[in-house]
Amino acid sequence: MPMPELVANLSVVQKVAPVDDFIRLRLISGLTPRPRDAVVKGLPRSLFGVHISLNDESAKYKVIAMGRVVGDGALNFEIVDIAVDPDYQGQGLGREIMQQIMNYLDREAPTGAYITLMADVPALYQKFGFKLSRPVSEGMYIVK
Repeated sequence: MPMPELVANLSVVQKVAPVDDFIRLRLISGLTPRPRDAVVKGLPRSLFGVHISLNDESAKYKVIAMGRVVGDGALNFEIVDIAVDPDYQGQGLGREIMQQIMNYLDREAPTGAYITLMADVPALYQKFGFKLSRPVSEGMYIVK
């Protein structure tokens, strides 16, 4: 699936977003802020990361969308940190991030692997075949 032409001068980078961009995108897109020391420690442990950056030297911020996959790389994969700068939302960038992640999972996740995510926008993820776990199971979490 080609990247949308709605925003010119974009690059898809198959790499975890840099720390400062990760922190900024989570904040401006409405995701829960994460402590910088945990971000620094956690990002290199990702299985896969992808971000979309602007190829515009005059742009204030270069990274405008991101996502990553964490887990053990065989039995369990979790899609996390899908975020798009609000100035660029509605242009297919979240869908492109998800397509890149699904391409990775198609290559790397073995048959029977469990792929999960917390869906704040279920409609996006349903387009990729994800289903709500209710009533079979219930998603749960704890924050320390």
